[in-house]
Amino acid sequence: MKRSHGQRVGTRSILRRRKNERSRINISRVMHEYKEGDRVAIILDGGQQMGMPHRRFHGRTGFIKARQGRAWVVAVKDKNMPKTVIARPEHLKPLE
Repeated sequence: MKRSHGQRVGTRSILRRRKNERSRINISRVMHEYKEGDRVAIILDGGQQMGMPHRRFHGRTGFIKARQGRAWVVAVKDKNMPKTVIARPEHLKPLE
């Protein structure tokens, strides 16, 4: 049988949560208000599937560009290519 190559393939260790973190929402991350130009780290939360960026952006840092509905538009460099990532606040962590 042919192996699937979906968006979440190979994410077992990235999206795993500890036993005491399961079914918990990090309310400080969700309620944090960002301003344009703020630095953020993209840290994927396996308990929340909505608004999750691709796994290649896990651990990357970027700058907030704009708000888009409930999500934020983040400018990230992927190798040398500038890209924009749309992620909900559960998957963002403020820096500084």
